[in-house]
Amino acid sequence: MANRKSPCCGLSSLEVTLTVLFILMSAVSLTLITLMAAGDTDTGLDPPQQPYLIGVGRADCTGPPADIPLMGYANPQQTAAGIHTRLFSRAFIIDDGRRRVVFVTVDVGMISQRLRLEVLEALQVKYGDQYRQDNVVLSGTHTHAGPAGYFQYTLFMISSKGYIRSAIQPLVDGIVRSIEKAHCNMRLGRIFRNRGELEDSSRNRSPHSYLNNPEDERHRYKHNTDNQVVVLKFTDLNGQDIGMLSWFAVHAVSMNYTNRMVSSDNVGYASYLLEQCKNTGAPPSQGTFVAGFSSSNLGDVSPNTRGPRCVNTGLACDYLNSSCPDGGTKMCQAFGPGEDMFDSTRIIAHNMYRKAKELYATAAEEVTGALHSAHQWVNMTDVSVQLNDTHMVQTCKPALGHSFAAGTTDGGGDLNFTQGALEGDPFWDGIRDTLLGKPSNQTQECHRPKPILFNTGEMNWPLPWHPQIVDVQIITIGSIAVVAVPGEMTTMSGRRLREAVKQELQAGGAFRDLEVVIAGLSNVYTHYITTYEEYQVQRYEGASTIYGPHTLSAYLHRYRGLARAIAQDKVSELPLGPPPPFFQENLFNLLPAAPVDRKPYSSSFGDVLQQVYPVYKQGEVVSVTFVAGNPRHSGDIRDKTFVAVEMYDNSTNTWEVVHTDASWETRFHWLKGSNRQSNATVEWHMSPQTPTGSYRIKHFGHYKRMEGLRPIIAPYEGVSDVFRVAASFYPQ
Repeated sequence: MANRKSPCCGLSSLEVTLTVLFILMSAVSLTLITLMAAGDTDTGLDPPQQPYLIGVGRADCTGPPADIPLMGYANPQQTAAGIHTRLFSRAFIIDDGRRRVVFVTVDVGMISQRLRLEVLEALQVKYGDQYRQDNVVLSGTHTHAGPAGYFQYTLFMISSKGYIRSAIQPLVDGIVRSIEKAHCNMRLGRIFRNRGELEDSSRNRSPHSYLNNPEDERHRYKHNTDNQVVVLKFTDLNGQDIGMLSWFAVHAVSMNYTNRMVSSDNVGYASYLLEQCKNTGAPPSQGTFVAGFSSSNLGDVSPNTRGPRCVNTGLACDYLNSSCPDGGTKMCQAFGPGEDMFDSTRIIAHNMYRKAKELYATAAEEVTGALHSAHQWVNMTDVSVQLNDTHMVQTCKPALGHSFAAGTTDGGGDLNFTQGALEGDPFWDGIRDTLLGKPSNQTQECHRPKPILFNTGEMNWPLPWHPQIVDVQIITIGSIAVVAVPGEMTTMSGRRLREAVKQELQAGGAFRDLEVVIAGLSNVYTHYITTYEEYQVQRYEGASTIYGPHTLSAYLHRYRGLARAIAQDKVSELPLGPPPPFFQENLFNLLPAAPVDRKPYSSSFGDVLQQVYPVYKQGEVVSVTFVAGNPRHSGDIRDKTFVAVEMYDNSTNTWEVVHTDASWETRFHWLKGSNRQSNATVEWHMSPQTPTGSYRIKHFGHYKRMEGLRPIIAPYEGVSDVFRVAASFYPQ
């Protein structure tokens, strides 16, 4: 007998049963697959919120390019006298719908505690509690060619001519403005990550210290520097480019200690190149695409890839103490890959730019997941760490060793100090004891084997010489963890920190496929952070590890705590720690007011002293010199220019600006002469592809004069003769 069919769709009861079971099994399987896929891509504690809200912003933060010491080489005689390239703050804001984080990379030597506090104060006034110490990271690119004067601790004020309001205000305003722009430009978008290796752009400047690390640890790594480049690619939902953020470990010291011009150095120029590439046709510093190149664990990493040699003999420097038989440490200088410091800056910057551009173009791994931020203030003079069952170690009051005064092969000291000093010098110790006081036995013992030159932790007049309260901070963006480090970590220190943070975040499975990056020179400056083993050698980096031999252990302990709190979703339980001071009294300024400007007899400000030639060949250097005032009289110079290169447009019969002092091609030199007279020389370094045509160069400035007893600041303008740029001097 044939089976009876169900009246529904003509199916038998068996067929109906099997169909229902098939649908149920399919649904269960699909659900399991979905859950497994979600588990594989979940990189945070909360369900991933996609897409992110993303905002990017860039703002000029260039300070006075005259008289103020440049921050980095600690040479008060290296004062600003012009502009090579302008300085910028670049901000990136990411929001997952529940939390928001901000990362800012600034063309500045380092972020000082005072600078961070003033920025946070300005943000609080404008945005309330939206941007705070726990979700805002400020990181310096470590250029050594930006104006100093933005510190509140005595040691830095002494080497910077004090706390200079006109120097710190452009930084505060520029950083806040970049965040404002990012805040106003937020839109839905996506983030992708990529990483690669960049060779021939860095060199370890203290290989002897590095070799003191355990052999088995060193064998885990191919190089004695970290050559990886990490790139984050930001796009909108249509795939339109928004910005890029990258990290690479190298000192921004291609511009050496003889430079007198404000410059963003190799890192800033890499940003310039990528922004020019993406913002097609836009003038420098214009356009919506923002490219941030950030510092990392660069403490022992130099861009001077040809290494050091004795400049007076051409022979190799002493390997252990980087000095020369005749001339000491000052004669032992490292050299970059180029013909001069400008060429070396160009080469290193182009290397960084090309690698970042390549990684940006091929970035396909999407970053998803929740955002987190954790922050604490820590008294770094009083951190105890249990290393094992029997050993407890302690940090120290700040102190700098004798080798600090020796400098590095990127910029040696002027006196007879050498790197690697394990004993003090009776002459210098006697001067120290007389002028500053002898270090206590406790401090000397705590810092051993460092012979102390400056016992800064015991020096508090007129203000403390070094910070005690330090920021430690981690932000996570899905599978990316950014560790904000308040100083210059060496290569191996950074490796240990990345490993420690990664272990804590991945414990328990909350984070997978994690990329941990070090953001150096962040939030407050505390000099260097070496490993315990590197500290024993007492080269410059070890002598500048101010909290003693166990500084790295203390940081590892603290950052592990932050990472653990994020992984266990217990950030709210973290104690805030003791807040840092914001000094209102005893800040001092040793920079006198800029005097009244004078000019040669029967001339005016802006007059040309040395005129251009009538014709130049493509690729040559055009130079013109003007009667000038002190650039400090121009006040806030952000988003302005001292220089304009203009080309005549025959089709419109107008002059069009093709370059300003924000352009790589221009150099603005200010020369302070005798009798309060100043000159300004503008150079235009043309590329071989410069369009032929008619050009002129303008110079803008201000001068001070007196009307009775009242000072008057007045603007002036100068313009060169018209000159022609040709492919050849000969008629074609």
